[in-house]
Amino acid sequence: MGRTMLAVTMLDRSPLIGLVASLTALSVFTCPVATDASEGSGGMADTPALETTAVEPMASVTQHEVTIGGERVAYEATAGYLIVDDAEENPVAQFGYTAYVRTGVDAAASRPIMFAFNGGPGSSSIWLHLGVLGPRRVEVADADFTLPPPYELVDNDQSILDVSDLVMIDPVGTGYSRPIGDASGEDFWGVDQDIDSVSRFIKAYVTENGRWGSPKILLGESYGGMRAGGVAWNLLLQHGMALNGVVLVSPFMSFVSGFDGTGIDLPHVLYLPTLAATAWYHEALEDRPADLVAFLEEVKAFAYDAYAPALLKGSRLGAEERAAVLAKLAHYTGVSVSYWDRANLRVTHGQFVKELLRGRKQTTGRIDSRFAGRSFNLLGEQMSYDPFMAAVGAAFTATFLDYYHQELGFGRDREYRVSGGIWGQWDWGHATPDQGFSGPAKLPFPNTTPDLARAMGHNPHMKLLVQQGYYDLATPQVATEYAIEHMDLLPEQRENIEITYYEAGHMMYLHPPSLIQYKDDLARFVRAASAR
Repeated sequence: MGRTMLAVTMLDRSPLIGLVASLTALSVFTCPVATDASEGSGGMADTPALETTAVEPMASVTQHEVTIGGERVAYEATAGYLIVDDAEENPVAQFGYTAYVRTGVDAAASRPIMFAFNGGPGSSSIWLHLGVLGPRRVEVADADFTLPPPYELVDNDQSILDVSDLVMIDPVGTGYSRPIGDASGEDFWGVDQDIDSVSRFIKAYVTENGRWGSPKILLGESYGGMRAGGVAWNLLLQHGMALNGVVLVSPFMSFVSGFDGTGIDLPHVLYLPTLAATAWYHEALEDRPADLVAFLEEVKAFAYDAYAPALLKGSRLGAEERAAVLAKLAHYTGVSVSYWDRANLRVTHGQFVKELLRGRKQTTGRIDSRFAGRSFNLLGEQMSYDPFMAAVGAAFTATFLDYYHQELGFGRDREYRVSGGIWGQWDWGHATPDQGFSGPAKLPFPNTTPDLARAMGHNPHMKLLVQQGYYDLATPQVATEYAIEHMDLLPEQRENIEITYYEAGHMMYLHPPSLIQYKDDLARFVRAASAR
């Protein structure tokens, strides 16, 4: 593979700056009804105690090469953690990260740099890291179960490193990131606390590495979308750092519109096209249309024009209209009229993945609904695990730890937490930007699209790319569109927004054709956002 590792150095940095059983938090906090060690478990397990002894910054620096798009790219990898201070300049966290910086280039300090993270909340960055962005990638089966070890780690010829330097971030409670000193988990485990600490890490890294003059891109996947919206505004407001662009990958932005089964009707409307896409993929529809995209536009029109008004009417919905809506729901989703009727027109996605392929004794995936696996309880009404995570999770974990310990030379004596198991302790209150200076009250149902809109209003040249898969039941397509369409922006600011779609799920880059498209879309965006 032409791998080189020329040097390993343990660095002391300025003080300015375990694998657990459950693989829960690749996506937004997941389906609350599931109970096993899967993407659907919601991360409700007890959180291991986090050590709080102050530590010194430490990192391993190694030299490598990779071929991307036929071009040989030399780069320096830094794996370790920085020490991040609070507002009073007290050290409060060791913040784990992995930085990839291209070497042998002119004007390195002005080269674009991307800060990227996954979601959860409570997920480390391994999914984006070894799935698409980094210079090495784990090979997994597409829409099927990956074979047991040995797994294959390959050079990633679709890495973004030819276009931008890259910093993968593990928020506190994940990876090697821990509270230190007098700090504790509750200082970091909440919407606003998380936004503040990640913003402080980015400022610390930029300062320590002389990157204030570089074009800066922020990329967040899943709950990382909610984080990115808040961080984009926080960096500008609190730290004077303007971003060139924000990338939202399968984003979760609003609790109210993106979480079904809570007694709120809106998410049911927004989930419906993805339920239909799932049924279409698994050939569970009668008279299955040939064109997926046209089919989804038809379902979306029904969801907005007929389904939403029917739900809004509640008990005032007439029997004839109800019957017509039920028939369409069954037609579009492959789930029977009687099932939709018993659910009072409101089938959750957790129920749907159990019901759709019940006759085949299978459960479909949630993170990527193209996946399907054995249904362990054929009488159950809620998903007990996500076949997607069962199919790929072990390969990511084992490959990442081996890569980090062997090639990057860091962390063998430390516990790397793929999932921090902190969802159950998360503070969901969020202070959205207000119109004055008195400070807004925290709202219990977070939505950071107002933060992102404010950042775009104060920084009108900042660009936004949204990358969304059709088969994503964690953060469905139309919920993403709804969030973007309801941002308070001027028409000229909307010209800076692009949404791209992929024939895959939440981690669309695991689908080989989508991986190529993803890289092309992202590279084009970074170049455009960084251009003067």
